[in-house]
Amino acid sequence: MGKKVEQENLPSVVMPSCEMRKILAGQKALATGANSGIGKTVAIALGQAGADVVVNYVTNPGQAEEVVAKIRESGVKAYAHQADVSQEDQVKAMFARMCEEFGTIDIMVNNAGLQRDAKLEEMTLRQWDTVIGVNLTGQFLCAREAVREFKRRGVRPEISCAAGKIICISSVHEVIPWAGHVNYAASKGGVMLMMKSIAQEVAPHRIRVNSVCPGAIRTPINTAAWSTAEAYASLMQLVPYKRIGEPEDIGRVVAWLASDEADYITGASIFVDGGMTLYPGFATGG
Repeated sequence: MGKKVEQENLPSVVMPSCEMRKILAGQKALATGANSGIGKTVAIALGQAGADVVVNYVTNPGQAEEVVAKIRESGVKAYAHQADVSQEDQVKAMFARMCEEFGTIDIMVNNAGLQRDAKLEEMTLRQWDTVIGVNLTGQFLCAREAVREFKRRGVRPEISCAAGKIICISSVHEVIPWAGHVNYAASKGGVMLMMKSIAQEVAPHRIRVNSVCPGAIRTPINTAAWSTAEAYASLMQLVPYKRIGEPEDIGRVVAWLASDEADYITGASIFVDGGMTLYPGFATGG
């Protein structure tokens, strides 16, 4: 049986409910921005797959501790760590603690991200810098620290055939322009080429780097896009598969991509978007 996911007055879908295999047993993972939304579900999925998990957050420590408790239900270790990923000293301290607590890191999930939307002529430098700082610089800082540890430790074949894995949470907007969100789209376009460039550089060290690119996902950050029947119907004009994505859709892909089952995948952007990047406006000829 599956679990029914529904919103009042909106179409419901049945998501598959299958117990996560322990494909990450013995591995140590860090997920940023993991106290809510996609990051929360990713962190839980990593734990269900057998990894010990560090739950990074900036605000709402209570939510982070709830995620930690949920992860521990899978019989693995977890703890929460507060850090602003756009700040180099805080990122370094977060990694230092992780190496003390867990000994190392095997999986880095760069999920932390935010929006500060405005029309171009009304966008402030602060709005620009805030989004670039978290969405792009934050991913750079965490990837850099992870690679340093991966290269220091090397491959542990009894744990994984890779020395380490980095998974960047990007967006369909790494390729789809988004008027009124120039800072966000620029940050995700930057994530795409940053990811590919890092992947190219570190592949000889048996380090894999990929991106998962969500489309429309049912999370608190975009409630306005799906919370009414009218908004949902409008959103579905952009989604050929005709359902909104669930955070679990992303969590399952991230856990699999971090596993040895995906060992020959690196430098790839994997779109989890119900076909949004198929440009559905052209389905009838444009």
